[in-house]
Amino acid sequence: MKEQRPKKLLDQVRDTLRLKHYSIRTEQAYVGWIKRYIFFHGKRHPAEMGAPAACASWSACA
Repeated sequence: MKEQRPKKLLDQVRDTLRLKHYSIRTEQAYVGWIKRYIFFHGKRHPAEMGAPAACASWSACA
């Protein structure tokens, strides 16, 4: 039997938004924001980053 890998972050986000019956446009917007956040931080998973990284991304947007 093959071991199943956990779902990727964006797939988890999409599943959660669909479960909560969010519109497709809202889902696309949220996924876009998350992608930009991840790319801003050099493709690091958000779970690996702390509060200083979050502040840095928002400061760059301002």
